[in-house]
Amino acid sequence: MQNVMRLVVDIGGTNARLALVAAGSLQPEREKTVRCAEYEGLEQAVRHYLQGCDNAVVREAAVDVATGITGDFVQLTNGPWGFSIEQTRRSLALDRLQVVNDFTALALAVPTLRPDELQQIGGGAAVLAAPIAVIGPGTGLGVSGLIPVGSSYVALQGEGGHTAFSPMNEKEREVLGWLQKRYDHVSTERVVSGMGLENLYQAICAMDGVQTQSLSPDKITAGALSDTDAQCVAAVEMFCAILGTAAANLVVTLGARAGCYIGGGIVPRLGAYFARSSFRARFETKGRFSSYVSAVPTYVILAQTPALRGLATLFPDSQ
Repeated sequence: MQNVMRLVVDIGGTNARLALVAAGSLQPEREKTVRCAEYEGLEQAVRHYLQGCDNAVVREAAVDVATGITGDFVQLTNGPWGFSIEQTRRSLALDRLQVVNDFTALALAVPTLRPDELQQIGGGAAVLAAPIAVIGPGTGLGVSGLIPVGSSYVALQGEGGHTAFSPMNEKEREVLGWLQKRYDHVSTERVVSGMGLENLYQAICAMDGVQTQSLSPDKITAGALSDTDAQCVAAVEMFCAILGTAAANLVVTLGARAGCYIGGGIVPRLGAYFARSSFRARFETKGRFSSYVSAVPTYVILAQTPALRGLATLFPDSQ
C-alpha cells in the first residue's frame, strides 16, 4: 500500500522550500528550494515540484507565508506572490490546505529541535512550562511565540517585526532620524532584516560622509566578517545590538523565561561573530528588569529547514 504523503511549503520573501511528509511523521522528504521570483505563484511552484516527485499525489498541505493572514487572500509583504487559499486548494485538488505565518511554523518546530541544532548564547537554564519567544531576521523580521497549554503549546500568529524601532543610543537615534525621512513608519524590520542591513549601511555611510556602495546584505555581512569595510562592520554590529533589544522586548512581553530562539537566514551565517557581538549585552540591558532577562537563555537555530517540521505538526496524526 502506498504511503500517504502530505505537502509542506515554507514561503519566505525570497525563497520557497517544499517537501513531502509521510503520514504520522515530522521528517520532511525530497526537500527542494526554489526562488519565488522564478514562478508565477504558489500553485505553479507546487505543480513543478510535484512533477519532479514522480507526480506524487497529495490530498493535504500545510503552507507558511511571510506575512499576516487576515482573510482568504494572502499577499507576501516582501515577496512577489499573492494567492487565494480556497482557490489554491481547489486548483491543487486538496482536501485540506492550512496556511499559517512563517514564524508560527518555526515556533511549532522549536520543541522538535535537537541540542546539536542549537547554539546557546548566554543566559541560564530554561524555566520549564514558561512561554518561549521566537524571532529572526531574513528577508523580513519574523516574530512568534509558544504559549504552554497543558502538556503542549499554542503558537502565536503575530507581526511583531512591524513594531516601531526603538533606538537605545545617540548613533541609533541618528539612524532613526535618517530613516524617518524615507519611511512614514520605521519598523524594527526596517533595521533588522536583509533590507535592514542595507538601510543601516546606507545611513551609517551618510552620517560618516562616506560614498555609499551598492552592496547586498550578503556583501555587507562579508565586509563585516572580513573586517575590510568600516561601515559594513558598524552596520552589522548595530544590527546585532538592535536585534538584542527586539529579542529582550519580546521576552518581557511574553514572559518567555523558557528561552528566546533566533531563526531566519542571517544570524546563523554570522557564526562566532554573532556570539561575540553586542547582541547579548544589549539583550541584558533592560533597566530594572536586567536580572530578569539575564537569566533567560538565547539560542541560535542551526537547523536548515526547521519550519517544514513545524508545518508537519499541523497534521492531526503527526508524531
